[in-house]
Amino acid sequence: MKANAKNGNKRMYWVSALIALTVSLGVIGFSRWQSTDTVTLQRVTTQVAKPVLYTTDKDGNITPLDFTKTAAKVLDGVVHITSRGTQMNPGYRQLPDPFREFFKDSPFAPYFKSPQQAPEDGDPEDAPEELPTTGTGSGVVINAKGYIVTNNHVIDQADEIEVTLHNNGTYKATVVGTDPTTDLALLKIDAEGLNALSFVNSDDVEVGEWVLAIGNPFSLNSTVTAGIVSAKARNININREELAVESFIQTDAAVNPGNSGGALVNLNGDLIGLNTAIASNTGSYSGYGFAVPSNIVSKVVEDLLEYGKVQRGILGVRIQNIDGHLAQEKGIELIPGVYVADVNEGSAAAAAGIKPGDIITGVNGKEVNSSPRLQELIAGFRPGDKVQIALQRAGEMRELAVTLKNTAGNTAIVKRDDSALWNRMGAEFQDLAAEQANAMGLDGGVVVTRLYAGKLRQETQMREGFIITHVNGRKVSSLDQLKSALEAHIAGGVLLQGRYPESDKTYYYAFGLNS
Repeated sequence: MKANAKNGNKRMYWVSALIALTVSLGVIGFSRWQSTDTVTLQRVTTQVAKPVLYTTDKDGNITPLDFTKTAAKVLDGVVHITSRGTQMNPGYRQLPDPFREFFKDSPFAPYFKSPQQAPEDGDPEDAPEELPTTGTGSGVVINAKGYIVTNNHVIDQADEIEVTLHNNGTYKATVVGTDPTTDLALLKIDAEGLNALSFVNSDDVEVGEWVLAIGNPFSLNSTVTAGIVSAKARNININREELAVESFIQTDAAVNPGNSGGALVNLNGDLIGLNTAIASNTGSYSGYGFAVPSNIVSKVVEDLLEYGKVQRGILGVRIQNIDGHLAQEKGIELIPGVYVADVNEGSAAAAAGIKPGDIITGVNGKEVNSSPRLQELIAGFRPGDKVQIALQRAGEMRELAVTLKNTAGNTAIVKRDDSALWNRMGAEFQDLAAEQANAMGLDGGVVVTRLYAGKLRQETQMREGFIITHVNGRKVSSLDQLKSALEAHIAGGVLLQGRYPESDKTYYYAFGLNS
């Protein structure tokens, strides 16, 4: 019994010793695990993973789907645009005319100044307070010598425009010209050797094709997103200009505020469109963005560079998309095309023999299956250009030659001379119509039809619609006389005198033309 007890005690001793040793080793190991010794991480010098997605090139060859090369190629060609301007102080309240008239001579008059009323220069007490504004967007370099295309709405209200390149270099930009009907604007900066993107024929872009959108959403510079072309020839009725052209390329690449004016490119890095709008209930990306096709962009840019303004060929018809309801209502065949609801008197279409009830199916051999597509194709031509219109009439296919006209009803090309002078002023002008001049009791004048970044916006409170009647006391009745009068004071100050159509009051605007 005693021997067994002794043996039991010995076994218990060795078991206890073994447990103690195990615990000690565990504590030592845990202590070392918690130590602050340097830990070496192994790294590989090459990318192990390879692209697993593939696509086809224009020749049908299978190639890896890799966005990195495309992004590297185009990032230098997309810029950040900052537009600075002013807006009326919303604290100014407007009363109906009788009440404003009652308060105009009282101490409370400044608080009831109409925000729309333009004050006379030289009378600062009449001037309503203004607040500075800043907007941002994107632009695309299209020429190595500093020409940049963007959306008109990005710079429309700007007094001055600043462009920031991908390398963070900043430049002041001047406006070469604008086209509100397509929401496009052409800018110029004093720089050379820029990376310009190449235009591709947007007619060749296919639904389902991979694309990248590059821009500056929310001022996040040089942002790249990927998607596909979701649709073509989309009209979302966002442009309210008369004769507006909307035939957007739709994409599901993420586009947000700040992307406006940025590039939509194919996998080769070629420009297929200019990102312009989004379809969203929140104002931010929720699925689809819309880009002006590159064919429209290139046509507008060429016109602005060559003529100083866009030359728009007009067909002169009112059209409707054909669907099952219209086909049943009009008793026509449901075919791809657009229905001619009416033909304008004296228009190019009327002269060529196009009639109400015709179904236009093609332009110069290109298929037309929607109203936006017809607008897009016609927008590519100038007044005087001849186009072949394919149409169906009473079930019979015909082809008519049409010579397009301008908005005045003729085939003349209207060139804006000395665009450098007008660009410096930041305005577009036209002669005052004789009927309006007679109604206002004027011998003539020049109407300021549009204002953009330039001297008039920066140094005066002029509004669009102002009618110039005198320059430095010299009477002007036409655009040619305005040009001569301004050139005579190119090195000094200028005082413009005139009226607004809704007022008998004379207004004066002074600015320095050479500063």
